[in-house]
Amino acid sequence: MKYFRFSLIICFFLTTILSAQNKTIDIKDIWNGTFRTEGMDVLHSMKNGQQYSVLNFDRATRSTSVDIYDYKTLSKEKTLVSSRAIEQLQYFTDYTFSEDESKVLLATNQEAIYRRSTLGDYFVYNIATKSVTKVSEERIQEPTFSPDGTKVAYGLNNNLYVKDLLSEETIQITFDGEKNKIINGMTDWVYEEEFAFVRAFEWNASGDKIAFIRFDETNVPEFSMDIYGTGLYPTEDTFKYPKAGEANSMVSLHIYDVETKHTEEVKLDKPYADFYIPRIKWTSRPDILSAQYMNRHQSELDLWFIDAKKNNAKLILSETDKAYVDITDNLTFLKDNSFIWTSEKDGYNHIYHYDQNGKLINQVTKGNWEVTDYYGYDEANNIIFYQSVENGSINRDVYAIQLNGRDKKRLTKSEGTNSASFSADFSYFINSFSSATTPPEYSLNSAASGNLIKSIVDNDLLSLKLSDYKTSKKEFSTIHVNGNDLNMWMIKPANFDDTKEYPLLMYQYSGPGSQEVANQWNGANDYWFQHLAQEGYVIACVDGRGTGFKGAAFKKITQNELGKYEVEDQIAAAKKLGELPYIDASRIGIWGWSFGGFMSSNCLFKGNDVFKMAIAVAPVTSWRFYDTIYTERYMTTPQENPSGYDDNSPLSHIDKLKGDFLLVHGSADDNVHLQNTMRLAEALIQADKPFDWAVYPDDNHGIYGGNTRLHLYKKMTRFIHETLGDKREQQKEEEKEKKEKLKIQG
Repeated sequence: MKYFRFSLIICFFLTTILSAQNKTIDIKDIWNGTFRTEGMDVLHSMKNGQQYSVLNFDRATRSTSVDIYDYKTLSKEKTLVSSRAIEQLQYFTDYTFSEDESKVLLATNQEAIYRRSTLGDYFVYNIATKSVTKVSEERIQEPTFSPDGTKVAYGLNNNLYVKDLLSEETIQITFDGEKNKIINGMTDWVYEEEFAFVRAFEWNASGDKIAFIRFDETNVPEFSMDIYGTGLYPTEDTFKYPKAGEANSMVSLHIYDVETKHTEEVKLDKPYADFYIPRIKWTSRPDILSAQYMNRHQSELDLWFIDAKKNNAKLILSETDKAYVDITDNLTFLKDNSFIWTSEKDGYNHIYHYDQNGKLINQVTKGNWEVTDYYGYDEANNIIFYQSVENGSINRDVYAIQLNGRDKKRLTKSEGTNSASFSADFSYFINSFSSATTPPEYSLNSAASGNLIKSIVDNDLLSLKLSDYKTSKKEFSTIHVNGNDLNMWMIKPANFDDTKEYPLLMYQYSGPGSQEVANQWNGANDYWFQHLAQEGYVIACVDGRGTGFKGAAFKKITQNELGKYEVEDQIAAAKKLGELPYIDASRIGIWGWSFGGFMSSNCLFKGNDVFKMAIAVAPVTSWRFYDTIYTERYMTTPQENPSGYDDNSPLSHIDKLKGDFLLVHGSADDNVHLQNTMRLAEALIQADKPFDWAVYPDDNHGIYGGNTRLHLYKKMTRFIHETLGDKREQQKEEEKEKKEKLKIQG
């Protein structure tokens, strides 16, 4: 039935193509939900492997529920819990099962702290008794069930607590937590942002021990931001933020014994002077904790096994790299305590199998392509499931392979971006697929063959809606510059005429390991690019050297020189595109956000003979202003590499500015501080260089909320029209209007 309906839609497209595509994309439509896609929220595979749960929102009753579905039939089996049935809860926004799935932890009133961290109210729902227990009367962080589901550990005011759900007694584990000084079991700002995790504590398998990281921020310099709000006086937000070369938190690893209530600090026999602990994880053995330690340069990563009973440690694996070693969440322990690990050590990211002593058993995947995600290990069939770019660096496919590296099988069939969520027993997977021409589709597939079983969610209605709009194809290709074939996409006006000349706007991000040229469905920017194409612009995006998924050498060539090779590639690509007969080489612009703003600034300054204009949103303007973990990973410290920091800073190239420049920042950006834009603005003013700029009050790095995002994109659109628009055509229109007025007056 699914395919019949799809064929009808295709027929509809064919029969209405002449009358369709007459609507244009208005900027306000991009953020008002007009092009919203349907998806699946908080998908969880139940332990029985035959069912999955989803978080659903009922718009009519404004309530949420956790609903159980059958994999085979995709029919809803039951509602496990609904906020309508819980007096204390109007709604909940997230849920987590206990390991035995007898209880559900429900989150509500969540408030963001930084990018990943939140405070919220949490309730434990007992499925058998239908009883509800509030974990704490105060808003807490990262509550986590013990393995047997009888306890919940959580963070509050920089300390750790454990609530016993049977006795309802709460025990405080740590007592020295203090804002901007000591944090127990939660990460500090820079770990959260750059190592991408918040919860820095872990239960062991038997539930009698909790390992946690303690952060001593005492010597970390403070950063403050004014919050203007609506009151008579602004307030000040002060937090610890270690900029490149400055002091980091001093970290230590501890193990708490739930029965004895005793905490012991982990001691290693390797003298680390200045280090990170980016990951901890209990192994298959409840007394053996794994911990990853990393030197400050992030060029050496050590995996330790710590015996919690004997309090001794053994170095299991050590990886080194001339540039840096990436941190992942792929470490998986098998029953015999051997483990699966991913590494770039052969030049591409691949999967490896080691024994419990750190001896290599075998390299599971091999080739000049990257493993981009690891989904898990099916112990019953000895199969690893993963995602890779083997079918082209702009695509993603799901694969299965034996643990010994044999019998590799591609499970996904459609070219584009595929990602998988497997059932607990690895018999099924829900595939999420999209491409530049196909909006997201969710389907149930066989894990053994990859064959489609049933469609779950599609966005055919969105496709139908878009058929009424004047849109252009996103054309993928490569462009050869500076000795490399760089991935590129281009969007041309729908009424493109290759005998005409068009202005060109280039978009990029360019950060290490990133990717913007990907065969996937539209984001908000893509709809904006379609709008600009309707206005007569060609849009192009090039992933230069330093971006990801083409091997370690391609990615790490920018080491110690962020902004050098990346800028060279964007300038060279712009020159080459400017030679195309349909591109007006005198009207080429570039824009970007964050790292992309750093890039667009440098491109305009250094490429002043190529770029006529640039927009920089929330840009880094000197890597001296950015945090330790990210910056030093690629640049080492400013003390060690002053020329790398200064030679490639936009602040060092102010004198080269010739074109039009728009600078935008949020005043409450805790990530890339407003300081970056203020320093650049002051340098431009003192150099008597004209520029436009905007500061969005109390907005963070994302610059959104209310009317903010719409206002920003309208501003950028006007700036593009004013600087890249065809002034001759504008003058003709103005003259025409004058003549019409004279006729009317006459």
